[in-house]
Amino acid sequence: MKGFRSRVVTLISVLLTLAMFSFPATAEEATRHTRVEDPSITRMAAELFVRPVMLVGTVVSTALFVVTLPFTVLSDDVGTAADTLVTGPFKTTFMRCLGCTYVEGVNNQ
Repeated sequence: MKGFRSRVVTLISVLLTLAMFSFPATAEEATRHTRVEDPSITRMAAELFVRPVMLVGTVVSTALFVVTLPFTVLSDDVGTAADTLVTGPFKTTFMRCLGCTYVEGVNNQ
């Protein structure tokens, strides 16, 4: 049982470290989006219940990225895999306001 706990703690530490390193990239990337609509109270309330599910999805996709990392290094496609499996879910879960819709590639300046 003690070995299992140490493995779980190690896995959580690795996942949190990966999320921490992806934060500066997602913060810079968030400035390239523009909000399309103001969310309604219903949409905000609905998303409030969906965010915990999105958090689980972010953790699962980050774990999938870690598991497939040796193969993506061999194929020299780590950037695309990181954007798809780590950065995208992280931005959707933590960087987007409740109920907001964003358009990619539009600069707010």
